[in-house]
Amino acid sequence: MKFDISLGQWESVIALNDHNAKVTCMRLFPLSVISSSRGEMESQESALVTSSCDRSIRLWWKGACQRCFRGHNGPVLSLSNKLIGEGKGRVLASGGDDGTVRLWSLSSGKRGQQALKTTFYGHEKPVKFISVAGHRTSLLVSISSDSKIRVWDANASSAVRSSCCVGMASVSGAPVDMKCHESLLYVAAGYRVAIIDLRTMQIVSTAGTSQTGLYSFEIIPSKSLICTGETGRAMLWDVRKNQGQSKLVAIAELDGHSGPVEHLHMDSYKIVTGSQKDNYVNVWEADSGNQANSLICCSPEEVGGTFGCSAIAVDGCRIVTAASGLENGLVRLRDFTFADHPVSQYEDEGTSKFWQPNSYSDDDA
Repeated sequence: MKFDISLGQWESVIALNDHNAKVTCMRLFPLSVISSSRGEMESQESALVTSSCDRSIRLWWKGACQRCFRGHNGPVLSLSNKLIGEGKGRVLASGGDDGTVRLWSLSSGKRGQQALKTTFYGHEKPVKFISVAGHRTSLLVSISSDSKIRVWDANASSAVRSSCCVGMASVSGAPVDMKCHESLLYVAAGYRVAIIDLRTMQIVSTAGTSQTGLYSFEIIPSKSLICTGETGRAMLWDVRKNQGQSKLVAIAELDGHSGPVEHLHMDSYKIVTGSQKDNYVNVWEADSGNQANSLICCSPEEVGGTFGCSAIAVDGCRIVTAASGLENGLVRLRDFTFADHPVSQYEDEGTSKFWQPNSYSDDDA
C-alpha cells in the first residue's frame, strides 16, 4: 500500500496473491545486498521476502513474485531478521515446521544455480524464530517450539549436519520472540525475558515475572531498555538500574489495555502498545513510561463494531494501525512529523501531542 501525503489518499494498493496458504513471516531487504547486477536506482529499493504454510519462500519486488524457493518438508514458519554474511549476495535463513534451519541464496535465479545452500539439523520441534548474532554475522541463532536454542556457524565446512551447531541452551515456557544485540541474546518465553551471553551460552539476567505470561517484547540496547507486553499492560525494564542482580525490577507499568498486549513497538523516544481487545493504541514516553497519547484504530462511530487493534507499524512519527471489523478491515495512517498542536478531541481527551524525534523535549511530550 502506497500513500500520497500531498493528496491525502492511497496512491496504490497491490495484492500479492501467489501464496496459497497462510503467510507466516515477512521481511524487507535492500535489493543492493541481494544482487549486484541491478542498476543504481533499483539498488535503493527494497525487496519483500515472505514465508508461508504452503512450504514456499517468495521474493517480491515491482509488485510481483520474482523468485520462489522450496525445500522445507512442511510449513515455513520463520525468516531471519537479517541476511547472513558480509558484502553482496548474502544468504537468508529460514526455519520450518520440519525442525530444520535452511540457508538460501536470494541472488540465485539463473538456470543451474542452486538456491538452497545449507540445511542444519538438530531441532526436534518446529523452528519458531531465527536471528543473526550481533557480534558475528556468520552466527545464526534459532529457537524451536520446545524453547531449545541452538547457535549455528554458517561458515562451518560441514554444512549438512548438526556438527555446525556451536552452542546450545534452553529456557522455560513457550517462546514469544527473541532478538540479538552484540554478544547478547534476549529471549522472551513463558513469564520472563532471559538474557543469554552467546559466548558462554549462560543466562546472565532475567526480566519479567508475569503471572499471565508474555505476549510481546522489544529492546532498545542503546538505552538498556526492555519492554514486555502482558495481559492488560506493558512493563518497562532498565538493565542499568539492576547491575549485579540476576533479576531485573520494572521501572514503569504501562497500564491501560483491557486485553493482552500482543502489539508492541519501542524506539528511543516512544513505546506504542496495542491489543486485539482494544479500539485504541497507546503511546508512552520511552524514558519514563508516562503516557503521551491514545489513538483510536477506528472512526468514533465504529467503536464497538470492531475486534480491536489487529496490527501496528511505526516508522518515526508515522503510525499505521489496522482494525478488523465485522465486515471489512480498516487501516489508518497518521503522520505526526509536522505536528504543532494537540490531536483532535475524540482521539485524546487531554492536551498532549505527538513529538518529533529530532526536536524532542519535555515540553513536547
